[in-house]
Amino acid sequence: MVMLLQLTRFQPSIFLTRPPPLCKTHFNFLPKFKIPIIKSTLSTASECTHGIEIPEEETHVQISLEKLFIPPETDISSDTSTLSLSSRILKGSNILLSKYARDAQIMQADFIKSSVKTQDCPSDGLPEFALVGRSNVGKSSLLNSLVRRKRLALTSKKPGKTQCINHFKINDSWYLVDLPGYGYAAAPQELRIDWEKFTKDYFLNRPTLVSVFLLIDASIPAKKIDLEYASWLGENQIPMTLIFTKCDKRKKRKNGGKRPEENVNDFQDLIRSFFQTAPPWIMTSSVTNQGRDEILLHMAQLRNYWLKH
Repeated sequence: MVMLLQLTRFQPSIFLTRPPPLCKTHFNFLPKFKIPIIKSTLSTASECTHGIEIPEEETHVQISLEKLFIPPETDISSDTSTLSLSSRILKGSNILLSKYARDAQIMQADFIKSSVKTQDCPSDGLPEFALVGRSNVGKSSLLNSLVRRKRLALTSKKPGKTQCINHFKINDSWYLVDLPGYGYAAAPQELRIDWEKFTKDYFLNRPTLVSVFLLIDASIPAKKIDLEYASWLGENQIPMTLIFTKCDKRKKRKNGGKRPEENVNDFQDLIRSFFQTAPPWIMTSSVTNQGRDEILLHMAQLRNYWLKH
């Protein structure tokens, strides 16, 4: 299996002043010429989306070329104009659409099983995407939004309720995996250790894992535990996509609050020096369904590439 995103290895501490030497990755092929800063927008729906509705309005996020996530086998040499390139970027993200972005729509979703050991997970060889994040980040709400069902994954006012590896089969051809949240202080110490152990074992030993979707709360400043989790995934070369949640929430500037876009930029600034190429990221909201179609398109192009290789 070819890894979709091989991240640079670096030290576990995210707060090092000097990043380690960079190594080559599958995505180290950005051209040397400069392209002006471009807006993250979406083009009108095309045949590659297969039913996903793509809005035409623009977002306010601006991205330079070196911060784009360019999927494998995606040629941008013919996109000589800013307008041409920006029309291929998923709204509210840094992700370029590729030829593999097809069959993205979810038609069926079924809960299959819960496991506490990696070896007990489904063994049918289907590709899967794992959702993980700090407790109360909105993981279950996002999963329900993706499948357009309110109670596929039960939400709770009490964080830390997910305690197993939960597999949901999508379109009878791939899986969404709901993993235990981390950082819930009220959970017993021994339970937190067990969660961490089997979650990390799953990341390291699950051959059908296409990518981890790490959820980050964009309504608040970056948390040390989130930065450390991202660093661990990078250190172990686990393919990762950053999903910024709660982007509908707006803080009052007079109280010193920052907008979600600012928190998103701050988080990326804190991890940028530890990655040779920018990790893919998407801004979302389970309240407004912002980012739902973008996540599905991104999953589709990663999944279809994985299946081919």
